Amino acid sequence: MKKILLALLLVTLSLAGCGGEKDSQGVDRNFSKKIVIGVDADFPPICFHNEKNELIGFDIDLAREAANRLNVDIEFKPIAWKDKREAITSGNIDMIWNGLDITEERKEYMIFIKPYMDDRQILLVRKNSDLNIHSEGDLEGKIVGTQAGSTSDCYLTQNENLKNALKDYKTYDTFTAVLNALKNGEVDVVICDEIVARYEMNKNPDELKLIDVKIGTILKMSVGFSKDNVKLRDEIQDVFDQMVKDGTAKKISEAWFNADLIKY
Repeated sequence: MKKILLALLLVTLSLAGCGGEKDSQGVDRNFSKKIVIGVDADFPPICFHNEKNELIGFDIDLAREAANRLNVDIEFKPIAWKDKREAITSGNIDMIWNGLDITEERKEYMIFIKPYMDDRQILLVRKNSDLNIHSEGDLEGKIVGTQAGSTSDCYLTQNENLKNALKDYKTYDTFTAVLNALKNGEVDVVICDEIVARYEMNKNPDELKLIDVKIGTILKMSVGFSKDNVKLRDEIQDVFDQMVKDGTAKKISEAWFNADLIKY
């Protein structure tokens, strides 16, 4: 009998020790391992390395705050943006938090939290450019560049009439490579996210010029998870709701953009 009681006691203690740490709201999250977040580590101001080679950025700050509230360790894992489908469906990463737009193609293999920011595509050209571009149709006959796997790339790939009207269309693995191609004259115009375009233009006012032309439709920025990772999605949704409600998300936005761009 004593042996049976001892065994039951050990089982009880073992089960009691399996619970996760409680978050800042006192909720037991029960995470057994760190969360691996896939990122494009060359995508300022969303995610990039500073002079000390530290990973910083708008979405990095949001993700770290969420992880802190979940009391869970996180790892930011750089991925090739064009390979994000394989990265998330293979289980190499748990989620993508990196300027990720919700698109119909991504809905095929991802689920999302409620979108938190609007995103649209816009044009960058060289400062001395005399290109006469006032609409999407004016891209005809131009050499256009963008990042492979980006929202811009997806849009042009699906818009055959526009793509075929271009003189040439070039994609690059990183946004830095896209910018270099523009500065070096390999492409005439770059299509990219407005937030990124304005950030780069402010950094390089003597080299770049922004053309405020609507490309495609306004999309929503979110966080993506594999379709079978509903629990983690719901946990992130819960803490992000808290971050919006208590003003933390707003403060992070203001720190990076001098404005509250959170639309929830």
